Amino acid sequence: MTRPSLAAALIVRNEARCLKRCLDSVAPWVDRMVAVDTGSTDATPGIGRACGATVATFDWIDDFAAARNHALSIADADWTLVIDADEWIADGGAGLRDWCSGDPRIGVVAIDNLLTGKTLHRNWISRLLPRGTWFEGRIHEQVASGLARERCPLVLGHDGYVPDRIATKSARNRPLLLRALAERPDDGYLLKQLGRDAEVAGEYDAANDWYARALDRTPADANWRHELVLGAISSLAAARRFDEATALADREFAHWQHSPDFFFVLGNLMLDRAVADTAQAIGEWLPLAQGAWERCLAIGEQPLLEGSVAGRGSHLARHNLSLIAPMLRAHAA
Repeated sequence: MTRPSLAAALIVRNEARCLKRCLDSVAPWVDRMVAVDTGSTDATPGIGRACGATVATFDWIDDFAAARNHALSIADADWTLVIDADEWIADGGAGLRDWCSGDPRIGVVAIDNLLTGKTLHRNWISRLLPRGTWFEGRIHEQVASGLARERCPLVLGHDGYVPDRIATKSARNRPLLLRALAERPDDGYLLKQLGRDAEVAGEYDAANDWYARALDRTPADANWRHELVLGAISSLAAARRFDEATALADREFAHWQHSPDFFFVLGNLMLDRAVADTAQAIGEWLPLAQGAWERCLAIGEQPLLEGSVAGRGSHLARHNLSLIAPMLRAHAA
C-alpha cells in the first residue's frame, strides 16, 4: 500500500531571521516543502531554496487565505502541514506519518507561543490538512471544511509574539482585521482579535470596547471564548474598571471551574483591587487573591485548554502566593 504524501506549506515575507530554523525542523518528517513568498526584500527566497524548499511567488492582495490556498495548491499532497516561518516543530514530528495514515480529518496542533522570558501561551489550531481542504478569511484565516477536527500529537514552537516583534505584526494586522470586520461585522472571533491587538498595544479603552462586542457575539462553546474572557477581564482591570472586571468574572465563574488561567487572572484582579483600595486590602482583596491562586494549584496545569499559560497551575501561582503571604501573616499576628 502506497503511503500518503506529506508536505509542508508556508507563506513567507522577509523571514531571513527564522526560516532556516523552521525548515530544518520540518524537513525530516515530510516529503516536500513549499514556501510561497509574498514580496521579500531580504534573503528569504535563497534561504528557502538552500534548505530544500520549493520557493514560489504570490502577489500580496491583503488576503492570508488566498496566499495559504496558493501554497496548498502547489504542495499538492495527500496531507499538508501548514506552518509559519516563525514556528518550528518542537515535538511530535516522528508521529506525523502514523497520524496521516488514518481517515481524512483536520489535525489540530498545539502551538506554544513564547511571550516573555520562558512563559508559554498555548493555542490549539487546525494545521494538518487532508487534500481538498482550503482556507477562508482575509486574516486569522480558518479552515473551511465540514470534516471532524482531531487533536494530533504535534507541538509547534512560536516566537512571533515576543515584544520586539509584536509591534510589526500589529501594524500589519489591524488594517486587515478592520477590513475583514467590515465584511463580517458580527464575527466574534475577529472582534476578539481586535481586542487582543488593542490590549497588547496598551489601548485599553479600545480593547474593552472590542472585547465587549466579542463577548456578545461569541457562543459559550466557542473554543476561543476562554481566551476572550481572560483578555476582557485583564483589559478592564488595566483600565482600572475594577467593578466591571469583577462583574464579568462573576458572570463567567461557573463556566471555568477547570481553568487555572481563569483563577490566576481573578487573583491578579483582586491584587489590583488591593493596590487601589489599601483600606480594604488586608481585610478583603488579598484574601480573595490568595484563595484564587490556591485554587490554581488545586486544579493544576491544564495544557489541553485553549489559551492556557504554562505555570498558572503551578509555579506562577506559587510565586504570587509567596509575595502576599508575609502581609497576610503579619495581619493575622
